[in-house]
Amino acid sequence: MPRIKQTRASRGSQKWLQILVNEHPELIDRVLATRLQLTKGESVHWLSPLKDDDYAEYSDRQFIARLGVTLGKVSLESFWPKRGPVWDGLAKTNSGRLILVEAKAHIAELVSTPARAREPSLSKIRRSLDATRQFLRSGSKADWTTSFYQYTNRLAHLYLLRELNGLQAYLLFLCFVNDKDIGGPTTKLEWEAAIKLLELSLGVRSRKLSRYVRHVFIDVKKLKSPVA
Repeated sequence: MPRIKQTRASRGSQKWLQILVNEHPELIDRVLATRLQLTKGESVHWLSPLKDDDYAEYSDRQFIARLGVTLGKVSLESFWPKRGPVWDGLAKTNSGRLILVEAKAHIAELVSTPARAREPSLSKIRRSLDATRQFLRSGSKADWTTSFYQYTNRLAHLYLLRELNGLQAYLLFLCFVNDKDIGGPTTKLEWEAAIKLLELSLGVRSRKLSRYVRHVFIDVKKLKSPVA
């Protein structure tokens, strides 16, 4: 299902992202203004997860439609099979910059399950991951369909939008700090160390596309309880 309705989450990164986007967008918007070097008058418009849209998350054709763009050079269907990444959040600036969001509240979430696709879908995934790896000139021998598959497939979609279709896309990894309910990291340094290891393992640290990938850290202490 490309548009996935959600309820108000009670814990974890989904909870904090819903609160951040719907109740305290100014916190993340200030960070993005700096990290994306937004020009004067350029603002961020959040497209998901929105309370008045059932906190819906988007994937496949619907995430492209939600961003209000078309892929005129390389289509999503030719690049990736159905049941692709479900984006935790989507946003767009009034100048047309696209922001794809993956949220985390615990370091263990960086180690995702391997690709579960079967042939011929798995072959299409491997071709696109290999193309992304070659573009990044990664020398790593790691299998991109296994331990860090969620991270690699997000990079691949950034590659599709920005490099293959010329869109101003950015990939935002939003890492929450001090989520005591799930025993998450209590400092930004813990997140940075884990991310560095992941990037070194994949051979993508300080490579092409790196300047379009942002890791942002939000302390949940700054977020109030969600409204009813």
